[in-house]
Amino acid sequence: LLSLCYTEEAAVIVSGLKNADVFVGESATFTCELSHPGVKNVQWWLDGSPLHNNLVTEISEQDGIIHTLTLNDVACHDSGTVTFRAGSLISSAKLLVKGILLSE
Repeated sequence: LLSLCYTEEAAVIVSGLKNADVFVGESATFTCELSHPGVKNVQWWLDGSPLHNNLVTEISEQDGIIHTLTLNDVACHDSGTVTFRAGSLISSAKLLVKGILLSE
């Protein structure tokens, strides 16, 4: 009989963050999937600054496994590196916010 014992360290990133290109005023969504729930110290960052759940920054999780960050109404200065940290696990992706060229 084989019994499996999972510790927090056994968690791995199943699906990491993907780069996102969006236009000014749009929303950008980043998703990271972990192998199992219960990982402590989950935090999202944008260019080294911690993000917090508010009207512009929506942070959610589903079943403790799928962690989602949505940045609403992005501006050019939001371009940068989005990082998801869960314990010792880290995943990063680039956010590129493009301006809208107004035609004559």
